[in-house]
This record gives sequence, structure tokens and C-alpha cells, in this order.
Amino acid sequence: MASLERVTQELVAPPALPVHQQVYDGEPRVVQVRMVVNETETEVAPGVFAWAFTFNGSVPGPIIVVNEGDYVELTLVNSASNELPHNIDFHASIGALGGGELTNVAPGQEVVLRFRAVKPGVFVYHCAPGGTMVPWHVTHGMNGAIMVLPRDGLKDPAGNPLRYDRAYYIGEQDYYIPRDESGGFKRYDTAGASFADDLEAMAELTPTHIVFNGKTGALQGDGALTANVGEKVLIVHAQANRQSYPHLIGGHGDYVWERGGFNSPPEIDLETWVIAAGSAGASIHDLQQPGTYVYLSHNLIEAFIYDAKAILTVKGEWNNDLMEQLRPPGPIR
Repeated sequence: MASLERVTQELVAPPALPVHQQVYDGEPRVVQVRMVVNETETEVAPGVFAWAFTFNGSVPGPIIVVNEGDYVELTLVNSASNELPHNIDFHASIGALGGGELTNVAPGQEVVLRFRAVKPGVFVYHCAPGGTMVPWHVTHGMNGAIMVLPRDGLKDPAGNPLRYDRAYYIGEQDYYIPRDESGGFKRYDTAGASFADDLEAMAELTPTHIVFNGKTGALQGDGALTANVGEKVLIVHAQANRQSYPHLIGGHGDYVWERGGFNSPPEIDLETWVIAAGSAGASIHDLQQPGTYVYLSHNLIEAFIYDAKAILTVKGEWNNDLMEQLRPPGPIR
């Protein structure tokens, strides 16, 4: 290990990805990352509050990006101001409990874990303290993703190189916020105060909120994703607890790794696909028309009533050969 290059990856808030190399043919590196756990109250929707258990202050936690064969060396810090113990389970790792048993930290402690990223793909990570604490922490936002890129880069089904021009990371989050006797959402003074009520709400298996990147409208308005005509956009979509059904209205999943494994050839030209509970998937979208696209879960109830959607604004020149309005609305002829 002493002979390997050590690099520090500066993690960034979603939907951005950290600086990374799509193709890397050098010796394996030790990629050092630091994540700080903070328990902080967040406004999930206007006037609706919940305590989020966060990695680096965001829901979802930041995405880590390495290349196949690299070592991930994580320093996990549990802030002294927190109430609860935490840990991390990496679905990308090999070893019992995904490192969960080796990363248990009480408030005011830190721990260092190293694992080798040998499986190319996109994977979920999440807190897993044991028992009912596992779903409680996950549904309070304590999850994220890691992308392990093949050393020679992504490939199409024929084995030809695939590159993307920009990339976004979407973490879909389901919340189960308790209600009071009048039906209003409860608010709690501390991170642990809601535990008993949360378990009752979670047992119904019906989320009160399903959102992208932590709160209602996070990837809409000023937070909308952007791109240009002619670009290929990679989207990593993670759901740590439930299934999701991504669809880009007005486009397709031109290349889709539905179950996240980059060793498998991508499916092509999909309209909708499935992100399994507790997994991440990746898709590349070849954007050929300008306009406002909606990227959503095609359970349309979740998309439009719960707000599980994002806006993608694409700039460029319109191509009438692909679509053209032949006659505007007018009287019936």
C-alpha cells in the first residue's frame, strides 16, 4: 500500500459529481474521502420538517467516484453535537455487512475504513446500525451512492467506448413523517424524539413524501438540471429503500445499466426502467432537441402528487425533422 499513489477526492453536494476520470489506465490509487455525519432539521416540503441524518449535510449523501481496482479510504466522522451512533454499509464493497460493523462511531468519534472497489458499477451506501435502526436511519436521508467506473471506461453493447459530456446524481428519498390527531405533520425538537412515532408511520409502508434530492422541488426551478443539444448526459439514480421507475419525458434511456453493473452491456433505447429497492442505476441520454424535459418516476402518482421529479432544461436549435407542429390549434375543420 505504501507504494500506491494517494489522492484526495473533494466530495460535492448532489446533483453534482466530483472531478473524476472516465478512463484510467494507471496503477490503482488510494482515493481518500472524508464524510461527516450531521443530524440536522430540514424542511422536506413547505412547512413540513423532519430531522435528516446526513452524510456531509445533504440528502442524499455525496456520490463517490473511483475507477475499478482503486482503494476507497473513508474517514467517517460522527459530529460531537449528534445524539445517535452511526455507521456505513457500502454495497460496492466485499466483506460482511459492507463495512458496517467496522465503522460504528459514537458522537464525537471518527473511524477510518479502506476497501477495494473491484466491481464496476453504481451502488448504494447507507447507514445500517442494526435492527429497526436501519430503516429509520435510511428513511431519514442517510444514504448515498458510489460509482466505480471500468478502467477502460463505459462501453456500448458492441464494446465501443461511451463517453458522457456531463453527469448528474439523483437520490430518491421516501419520508414517513408522523401526523398529529388533526392530520398535521408533527415537528420534533431533537433527532431522536420522533423514533416511536416514526416506527408507527413506517409500519404503514406508505410514504408521506417521495422526493428527489432531499426535498420537494430540489431539482426544479433554480435547481433544474441543464444541458445542451448534442450532449450525452449521464444520470445516476439511487433509491435505498423502494423501487423507482425512471422516465425522461421527450427522450429515452439511450444506454441504461438498469441494475447498475457496468460489466454487463447496457440496454438501449428504453422508455422506462426499474431501479430496484436498495440499488442504483445509470443511464446515458443523447439529447437531440432543446426544451424543458421532465425526468421522473413513472409511477405518475409519485411523480405528480408526491413530486418525485426533476426538470432538465436543454438549450440549442430545434430539429423539425424530429418533431414539427404542422398546424397550430384552431377551429375544427
